[in-house]
Amino acid sequence: MACAITVSVVGERIDPARVFDAFDTSSADDDGAIAQFCGRCRGESGRLTALEIEHYPGMAEAQISSAASNAASRWPISRITVIHRHGKVHPGETIVMVLAASRHREAALEAVQYVMDYLKTDAPFWKREWLTDGTQGPWVEAKASDDKAHKRWEQP
Repeated sequence: MACAITVSVVGERIDPARVFDAFDTSSADDDGAIAQFCGRCRGESGRLTALEIEHYPGMAEAQISSAASNAASRWPISRITVIHRHGKVHPGETIVMVLAASRHREAALEAVQYVMDYLKTDAPFWKREWLTDGTQGPWVEAKASDDKAHKRWEQP
């Protein structure tokens, strides 16, 4: 089964309801499941005013498309969409959405998790914190827990 893959890296706000509605209405009649992940910017208990996300244009889209393609080769999904923000993202705003459609929930859920684990560890994005005191914070380091989550997909 061919899988429709859509990848976007955008500078404007992401409207989760609009993204879901567009994905839902374009799904095939045989899609019994749509899995979705929506990641938002945290305020870190009032410490953060924004998270600045930089990316490598062109490369980011190509690598995310490759991860989505890998998901489509592992699970019987009919569609997958990945939308990721760049620029300054404020607490409460959506950073990323991943949606997958399949006949059954397990494939859709696993495809979404697979792509999110890829995005957290290997996608060419860099994040820097902007703090409430007006200063620029550090670049956000990768977490060992994200690496561990990603490694689980390496097993056959």
